[in-house]
Amino acid sequence: MHADNWANRAKQEGYRTRAVYKLEEILQKTKSLRKSQNVLDLGSAPGGWSHYIKKKSPNSEVYAIDILDMEVVDGVYFFQNSIEEIDTIDVISSKMGSFGLVISDIAPNITGINAIDIENIYELNILTLDTAAKYLNKSHGSFIMKTFQNSMLKNLRKKMELSFKIVQTFKPAASKKQSGEIFLYGAYKR
Repeated sequence: MHADNWANRAKQEGYRTRAVYKLEEILQKTKSLRKSQNVLDLGSAPGGWSHYIKKKSPNSEVYAIDILDMEVVDGVYFFQNSIEEIDTIDVISSKMGSFGLVISDIAPNITGINAIDIENIYELNILTLDTAAKYLNKSHGSFIMKTFQNSMLKNLRKKMELSFKIVQTFKPAASKKQSGEIFLYGAYKR
């Protein structure tokens, strides 16, 4: 398989995936990454976003959760659990309401059956949104989530607008042109 410029750059700069440049662009545009804050990475494997946050904000406490295993990222607390089980992880649940940033690059397994895939994406996005809303600091928390352009996007964005003061849509330059992926950003206050 042919590696694109973003993948080559990620390898040269020591990152796990090209996805870090999607996150980087959104963080730069929204100014959501501060020097020291609690960060929650939902659906963190393979760990590229957690690694990026830790590298750019070494004083931040990063907590990562995924049902898939993730290689160790120095300074990141990783839990191999489903998002539905997050409240049972004491070290994370004890920080409920204190996260300055929640990030999620999670996507369900695609079946190839459009109606099922759209519903699975939407359900996972709602679970992620609900989790972020519960764990974010309500005075200044920010949320970044991957989703896809489909018939449920308008409904998802409306749900985000009920939770956040600011909601924006991003299609970062590092996203493949043919990909339907986009990112939603929500913030309580900026």
